Amino acid sequence: MVILACNTASAKALRTIQQKDLLNEDPSKRVLGVIRPTAEVIGDYTKAKEIGVLGTKGTVQSGSYQIEISHFFPNIKVHQQAAPLWVPLIENGEYDKPGADYFVKKYLDQILAKSANIDTLLLACTHYPLLQEKIKAYLPGHIQVISQGDIVAKSLVDYLTRHPEMENRLSKGGTQQFFTTTDDTTDFDYYAESFFSGPVKSAFAEIKC
Repeated sequence: MVILACNTASAKALRTIQQKDLLNEDPSKRVLGVIRPTAEVIGDYTKAKEIGVLGTKGTVQSGSYQIEISHFFPNIKVHQQAAPLWVPLIENGEYDKPGADYFVKKYLDQILAKSANIDTLLLACTHYPLLQEKIKAYLPGHIQVISQGDIVAKSLVDYLTRHPEMENRLSKGGTQQFFTTTDDTTDFDYYAESFFSGPVKSAFAEIKC
């Protein structure tokens, strides 16, 4: 089982992986994304029935959140805003520096300008939680910020409960291993430590097409 822990990849590639690649590779395996689990519950967080979605350009342009949320909460309005400079700020270690404030406020102002009724903001990128404290500092007190980590984890627990045949196939108590397609793993290790709060040692993984 693989969790495709990227909103852009979930929006752009997940369906092809599930419906084509897995069938050719091994139909007994599973690849799950992060958009659907979030869409299934995000409506429970909003009282005003209007939410804002902050993501990469690829995620926003795909319209995946608007489509998926409408399946579960057809009465909720979804406003989207791309925040293309947030990922570079995070990946270059600037997310907690004063220079990041301008771009945090810029995209928040843009999403909030779309509707005065937004009471919930979804961070629809797995990078964005590192900016969460700065984001909260520029928001009115009645607007809540939702990140996906806990949502996806709880969804996985539920999935395995409903699919014991998959649960029984998974090993328990395994070790963490990190592989990256980046030739120089130094930068990857450095920035990954921001997420894991500890040393990360990755290995280069060559992709053969």
